Amino acid sequence: MEKNKNLQRSLKDRHIQMIALGCAIGTGLFYGSASTIQLVGPAVMLSYLIGGVFIYLVVRALGEMSVHNPVSGSFSAYAYDYWGEFPGFLSGWNYWFNYVAVSMVEVSVVGIYMQYWFPDLPAWIAGLALFLLVNAINLMDVRSFGEIEFWGALIKVTAILLMIIFGLLMIFVGIGASAPVGLDNLLNNGGFFPKGIIGMMLSFVVVTFSFGGTELIGITAGEAENPKETIPKAINLIIGRILLFYVGSMFVLVTLYPWDKVGMNGNPFVQIFSAIGFPSAASVLNIIVLTGVFSAYNSCLYSNARMLHGLALQHNAPSFLGKLSKNGVPRAAVLFSSFFVGIVVIITYAAPKEVFNYVMSIATTAALMNWIMILYTQIKFRQKIGSDAKNLSYKMPWCPILNYIGIIYFLSIGVTMAIMPDYRSAIYLCPIWILIIYTGYRLKKTRS
Repeated sequence: MEKNKNLQRSLKDRHIQMIALGCAIGTGLFYGSASTIQLVGPAVMLSYLIGGVFIYLVVRALGEMSVHNPVSGSFSAYAYDYWGEFPGFLSGWNYWFNYVAVSMVEVSVVGIYMQYWFPDLPAWIAGLALFLLVNAINLMDVRSFGEIEFWGALIKVTAILLMIIFGLLMIFVGIGASAPVGLDNLLNNGGFFPKGIIGMMLSFVVVTFSFGGTELIGITAGEAENPKETIPKAINLIIGRILLFYVGSMFVLVTLYPWDKVGMNGNPFVQIFSAIGFPSAASVLNIIVLTGVFSAYNSCLYSNARMLHGLALQHNAPSFLGKLSKNGVPRAAVLFSSFFVGIVVIITYAAPKEVFNYVMSIATTAALMNWIMILYTQIKFRQKIGSDAKNLSYKMPWCPILNYIGIIYFLSIGVTMAIMPDYRSAIYLCPIWILIIYTGYRLKKTRS
């Protein structure tokens, strides 16, 4: 039996941190970093550092609103309340669409990782297996989901940290009979900035996709046990950890191995450790990467279902998507999202090589819209509460100046995508997508 009721506040601080890490550290790091390195060279570390700063602005803006008003649906509800009905409708459905696309990316690449051990295994079979496993987990009660995601993400982040430590030892000390690698690879093959500022600008596109999911901290507010304490703590810790993992990983990769030899066929971490004579480490890393893909997709489906649940409560989605099962799970919302994600299994069967870039470009465009809307919604929130802003317990710093700087940054990435052949089609389709959502909004208005 299913009925309408509130989501259960069962997620602890450690769950929230790991759910956000689980979604933010996935294919963008494990697979997308190869293309980022090719675009910018050793300066890829700066790309991730700069991108991380702007993502932090987004999360702080969302965190201010989430602490003040912890609700299901997160920034869609805030856009609806503080900006207007259509912005709320647009942000909610665009967020849902974004993480359908991100989930598709995770499902599409798992087969590539499995082919490291099983070269003849069709990519779509591995994708289907991941799809079924994650759906089963998301239909459990939220505490069980939180525990599974906690341990999955913990394995992933612990392994990345150990990989960074292992890499640093190889660089500065040497392992066994191997001499220290040193820092020569940072300056050889064209220097630290071989592709110049243009290369760095282009790299921000993949960096943007990589950081997607960090804002999931705000989505968890509706199921957090004590959101006024756990949300600020999670935000303050999560950004530092993500930057450590991304910047630290990139330093290890481009220092251990010439940047221009990092290939695009598979996981660069596995490729590099295999190439420098540590095949056993490469196999372990491939296991960790698979865990990472599972964790990222698991978190994405969780957030998608909660956004649909919130939209239904706003009457911006069919009412059946707002119903919860006896164990407090928006089961219909989970299955509705999964139906669309499952399409990628068919796409992977038909075009396994092309699917990654195509779907990633769509996900990146949707993410840019999300983050711009979060930054602007927080400005509208401040305007609405007026002088009460001084009583906020958790504030966005330098509002609205940093909001507008962040908006300009994300708009510039959209312009960059428009001149990149692999990404421009998603930018051109963006107005059509907004028109589709607006049509849905008008239909909803005529029936209400």
